[in-house]
Amino acid sequence: MTADFLVVLDACVLIPAPLRDTLLRLAEHPRLYVPRWSEAIIAETVRNLEGRIGLSAEKTAYLVAQLREHFGDSWVTGYEPLIDRMANDPGDRHVLAAAAKCGAPLIVTYNKRHFPVAATQPWDIEVQGPGTFLKYQYDLNPSAVIDKLHAQARNLGRTLPEQLAVLRKAVPSFVDAIWEDLGTGTP
Repeated sequence: MTADFLVVLDACVLIPAPLRDTLLRLAEHPRLYVPRWSEAIIAETVRNLEGRIGLSAEKTAYLVAQLREHFGDSWVTGYEPLIDRMANDPGDRHVLAAAAKCGAPLIVTYNKRHFPVAATQPWDIEVQGPGTFLKYQYDLNPSAVIDKLHAQARNLGRTLPEQLAVLRKAVPSFVDAIWEDLGTGTP
């Protein structure tokens, strides 16, 4: 993967704040990949943040405004005609259609079962869980990932071990790989 590698982020990986923050930091300059999503993905994210997590409409509106400001080119449009051609789970056909429309070879999601290979293969799209995706980013450029994690921890008033402990809830395999490489074991 390169800094121009397009990746569609499904709503489920944008809901947990620590994971969302980490994914987006890796897409900031110097970016390790290019995130993509659609209005439907962001609407699903907002619905879940408000309905399941209890965030206020003001906070979700602020989040969407920040996404538009910092990742204005991430919105995929014009994918709607492809939705009916998708053979994956009906609730996630819009995600696969967005990936096909923008030419993203990868979707990052917790809902891998909603994207069977038989449905994604005709579009040359792979599906990975967020832990696998982050681990791959780390394997490609460990120093950049560690630098971004250190910056994230500092911005949040945490140490790297504290930040990794928080992030571990969302992507334990990724965090465990970092701990192993740092030679400190797991938190």
